[in-house]
Amino acid sequence: MKALPILFFFLGAILVCGAQNTIGLPDIINYPKDVYNAGTQNRDIVQDKNGIVYFANYEGLLSFDGSYWKNYQLPNHNVIISLAIGNDDKIYVGCLDEFGFFSPDKNGRLTYTSLKNQLPENNNTFSACWNIVAHGSDIFFCAREKIVRYNNNLLSVYPSDAGWLYLVESNNRLISQDIKEGLLEFRNGLWVPFATKNAMPAKAIVSSIFPFGEDSSFIATINTGFFILHNNVISPFIFKGRNPFSRERVLTAIALTKDLMAIATNMNGVYIVNKAGEIIQNLSRREGLQNNNILKLYLDNHKNLWLGLDNGIDFAALNNAIKHIYPEKLNEGLGYVSIIFNNKLYVGTSNGLYVAGLTGKPDISLESGEFKAVPNTKGSTWGLSEVNGKLLMSHHDGAFMINNDQITPIDNKTTYWQFLPYYEIQPSAVVLAGTAQGINIFGYKNNRFVKKNSLPGFTTSSQFIAVESAGMVWVAHPYYGVYKIDVTNMAAPGIKLYTDKNGLPSKLKNHLYKIKNHVVITTEKGIYEYSYKTDRFEPSAYFKTIFDDRNIRYLNEDPSGNIWFIEDKNLGVVDLQGQAPKTIYFPELNGRMVTDYEFIYPFNNSNVLVGSEKGFYHINYEEYKKSLYPLRVIVGQVYVSGRYDSLLFGGYFGEAGSLQKQPANDFYEISSKWNSIRFEYSSPLYGAQNSLKYSYFLKGFNKDWSVWNTKTEKEYTNLPAGDYEFQVRSKSNLGNESGITSYFFKVLPPWYQTGWAYLLYTLLACGLICAAYFWQRKIFVDQQKKHEEEQKRQQYLLLLELDKSEKEIVKLKNEKLEVEIEHKNTELASTAMHLLQKAELLGKIREEFVRIKNGVTKNGSEQEMKKILRILGRETQMDKEWEQFAVYFDNVHSDFLQNIKIIYPALTAHELKLCAYLRMNLSCKEIAQLENISVRGVELSRYRLRKKLKIPTETNLFDFLMNVHLLGQELRPTNGTVHRV
Repeated sequence: MKALPILFFFLGAILVCGAQNTIGLPDIINYPKDVYNAGTQNRDIVQDKNGIVYFANYEGLLSFDGSYWKNYQLPNHNVIISLAIGNDDKIYVGCLDEFGFFSPDKNGRLTYTSLKNQLPENNNTFSACWNIVAHGSDIFFCAREKIVRYNNNLLSVYPSDAGWLYLVESNNRLISQDIKEGLLEFRNGLWVPFATKNAMPAKAIVSSIFPFGEDSSFIATINTGFFILHNNVISPFIFKGRNPFSRERVLTAIALTKDLMAIATNMNGVYIVNKAGEIIQNLSRREGLQNNNILKLYLDNHKNLWLGLDNGIDFAALNNAIKHIYPEKLNEGLGYVSIIFNNKLYVGTSNGLYVAGLTGKPDISLESGEFKAVPNTKGSTWGLSEVNGKLLMSHHDGAFMINNDQITPIDNKTTYWQFLPYYEIQPSAVVLAGTAQGINIFGYKNNRFVKKNSLPGFTTSSQFIAVESAGMVWVAHPYYGVYKIDVTNMAAPGIKLYTDKNGLPSKLKNHLYKIKNHVVITTEKGIYEYSYKTDRFEPSAYFKTIFDDRNIRYLNEDPSGNIWFIEDKNLGVVDLQGQAPKTIYFPELNGRMVTDYEFIYPFNNSNVLVGSEKGFYHINYEEYKKSLYPLRVIVGQVYVSGRYDSLLFGGYFGEAGSLQKQPANDFYEISSKWNSIRFEYSSPLYGAQNSLKYSYFLKGFNKDWSVWNTKTEKEYTNLPAGDYEFQVRSKSNLGNESGITSYFFKVLPPWYQTGWAYLLYTLLACGLICAAYFWQRKIFVDQQKKHEEEQKRQQYLLLLELDKSEKEIVKLKNEKLEVEIEHKNTELASTAMHLLQKAELLGKIREEFVRIKNGVTKNGSEQEMKKILRILGRETQMDKEWEQFAVYFDNVHSDFLQNIKIIYPALTAHELKLCAYLRMNLSCKEIAQLENISVRGVELSRYRLRKKLKIPTETNLFDFLMNVHLLGQELRPTNGTVHRV
């Protein structure tokens, strides 16, 4: 493990430091109960192969993976006192009247199994189990009245009449303490004494035994001192100097290295002691612990120290190249400035100036001693500058020279920011000082600094000042811009202000530094340099390739040429020692610098001091670059969500202590009702979580790995059905990358996409096809029936149309016949008129004959006779017209006269004529006029006709004649034969 030399270097370097603490302390992280959300006391600590740390907490088994805390409570909410991880990788726990183990269930969540119920009924009393030891394949549980041995699901009980006090394994020996018998060793199934000589008091109660050398063990007792076990001889361990444990209760102690150990007390925290009995270091509340009552110590796999407290949990980063420097531990001021001068470390804070002596150790954080306040320096110390071999202090109350840890005032009329020589050749006869009211000019003569005057015409606060060359001074103000001051003639300097109108991105937040012998301006949008050619500021071509347009707030160059910087609130360094620049960040210190008063003092590669909100941080950069901790990513928990959240995976594939690796056949299936899946993952690199970034990839869904980020969880929603592999990896700020951890799972299709559903769909489809077939067939039959009915209807309509057409034709024919009949009737009427005229003519003839008879003259008679002859000639014409009338009458009335003759051949011409008149529906008066007879004569003729035709009185003569006419039509000869009725 490449990181381990840091611990050995740190602890080895302080072996000769005496009783005083080193000025650099390991960073301590506090975990109060409201962070881990469990009980106050934590009495035991273990760590599994994945790096997860477990705590015996008063409210359950507490675990921490660097990102997430989990608490596994016992079914009866019992107090857990002791822990051990067996060779079977189960986590064994000891409680009050209870003991058993935690093992994962099918979902990978730890569940508790009690072993107490396996004790015989007559021997099942079990008080508090204070110790558990995994010895080979056996697990030993130690309570006051008995020790229980567990192996292959079998329990063996070793009772004690006096009572058991302690149980431990050291140098492969299982050792216990009996109240009466003292220390015993377990051999061949028996507890036997082993010490040939024992210097321990009889009342001594052992709290810790651990290997301390190849064949020795260190024994710590609660309140009767410390001892060494060597070759079965127990002898006292002697401390050099003051013994701080004479009035302390020691509840736990562990070995840190082969030469160092940590001893915890209940009143004054933890002490680091070397093999020679020298107190090396003390970590207590004064150094950052939550409280001084330490119940348990544990050195994790990265050689960092965990402390189980009476109230809370603390972590001390012993194996870390970054240390914390508190000049005044109980009055933590802001760290503004520091400098190493004449083998002393001076640090300026918001509380004043402090100094600590150095002995020449390569890493000054390992120097033993304490800081002392320099007298009369209370208040903010803004700057410390070595000028002309002298140490000058820029203070809120003025300018001072430091000599033998005493201050000599130079000027106390204003606040000073910093001093810098005007000339490069030392000693510089002129010294410039940036103050809150401009620039003061000092002369140097006879080892004294004498103020000459202030720079005329310039009264702007000069916190950021640099001399580019003799004659040119630059000053940056955070709110006004950048000033170029030509001091060739200091009595009348040339001053010009540059703002955003002169190339700067803004007149605000501009800081000024001299790097690589160039004056550069750090802005919120990159680094700028002045161009004498254009008299404007332009982006620095050199720094553009390194920082681009990032917000750089501070720059400083170390002796090796590396460039230290602060970007926003993040500390980093551009390492230029390799073939290409390499940027390294220090995420452990993110956000801990003092805003607007950032400070970095890179003395050399082993000593870099950074001002912080609580004192200073010391970075051994050379060792930091070697801190390549082995990384491992674990998938802690997997949740699925729908209407509510449900734990799918609790973090364990096998037993709790085994490495996390999912078996090939252990495939988690997720129902489609869960529309979201969330993964929690972490890398158990304690004390350096800020230096880690993660990248994930969901095989089967994502196209590529995600960008590196600090998130320790990832959620996917609405994943389609299929097989997936969630992969995650981690990387440190030094580029060290972990392997890939995978979690396989399968999203089941919804019920409507399963095989049974598709079978049902097939059956339904077949059913629907059949139903559609029969339905279509029914529709076809119905349509065919409708078609046939429609055909019939159309045929019927056609017949109706035809019938209608025939009727129309008949109607038209009838109308034509009616027209013809009308025409014939007209002709008959004309003929009838002729007959009427004939009747009139005959009447006139009769009158003429009457008149002749009454005696007309001869001449007159002759003329009259001629006249009568003319009238008779006209009568002949009328007879012809009657014949024509008879022809017309038969044509019009379908041979009415002929039909009458056929049936009644005995009818005379006069009777036939009467029948014709009656058929024409003429009245008796009209017939009388045509026949030139009286109406009475016509009626007599009608009577005679009825009688001749034998027509009953009730029968209408017209109707009878119509019927006879129709009958005559039927009897008309068709083949020469006349049918008689």
